Amino acid sequence: MNLEFFVISMLNGVSYGLLLFMLSSGLTLIFSMMGVLNFAHTSFYMLGAYFAYTLSGLVGFWPALVIAPLLVGAMGALFERYSLRRVHKFGHVPELLVTFGLSYLVLEVVQLVWGRSTVPYGLPEQLQGPLFTLFNTQFPKSRSFIMLVALLMLLAVWLLLTRTRIGLVIQAALKHPQMTEALGHNVPRVFMLVFGGGCALAGLAGVIGGNTYVTEPAMAASVGSIIFVVVVVGGMGSLAGAFLASLLIGVVQTFAVAIDESLASGLQALGVMVSEETFGWPVLKLTVSQVAPILPYLFLVLILIFRPKGLLGTRED
Repeated sequence: MNLEFFVISMLNGVSYGLLLFMLSSGLTLIFSMMGVLNFAHTSFYMLGAYFAYTLSGLVGFWPALVIAPLLVGAMGALFERYSLRRVHKFGHVPELLVTFGLSYLVLEVVQLVWGRSTVPYGLPEQLQGPLFTLFNTQFPKSRSFIMLVALLMLLAVWLLLTRTRIGLVIQAALKHPQMTEALGHNVPRVFMLVFGGGCALAGLAGVIGGNTYVTEPAMAASVGSIIFVVVVVGGMGSLAGAFLASLLIGVVQTFAVAIDESLASGLQALGVMVSEETFGWPVLKLTVSQVAPILPYLFLVLILIFRPKGLLGTRED
């Protein structure tokens, strides 16, 4: 493994991991504040990309970067107010079912409005081309922009929750809802805003991820399972855990995709004796890049076995 491969793969892995964090942060906030595991979270990510695609043609990308997440957040708040809140009293299973149904509803609406094929949601002129060249390899501005927005979003959310009165009210409503309501705060409205805010973060990820990668109806399903892996590995309800797990999974998967060596060669490089008989196993003939898609799920299984709370999880339930 040479230095060029390591540095470029690390940059690509960090950018992908930070996009995963932007997606998982909203889901983590919703769960930590409300105890709701939103199965439709990546559907709001997809809506953010499609809204930005339409708005970019009308007002340009930079206004769409602000307007699209706000629209997605408003839709999330309305869904919590008029649907999720009505089933909340019946327990977690009805909440899962109603969000699961919403994901299919959003998918069908997207296909009706924008079609079943990929839409030409391109990068703005300011984000096209390389930001710098390293080892004769160009690192694109778009991925650098993802990294910048994700870090700014992390800072903004942390400051909001720990340094503002709104954050104190949100945390109080989580831990002592009856006392918070007795002090004059509308707890259901706080939860509605939290759910809408989490959806807006997913929409923001869709705005900058849709034109960097691809905008199509399958984009929600393609990242849906990975997001839940990130949330569980990091620790249910832990924002710092989601950040750590996102970077870890993004870097590991990026490195694995770029390695075209067989598993047997990898085991031999680690000093594990691999005989001709064991090399005859079909699984050992697979390359690391071929098994890269299952690595996050393997990591999830190991975490659930050895540390069920996740890397930085603190919740008991």
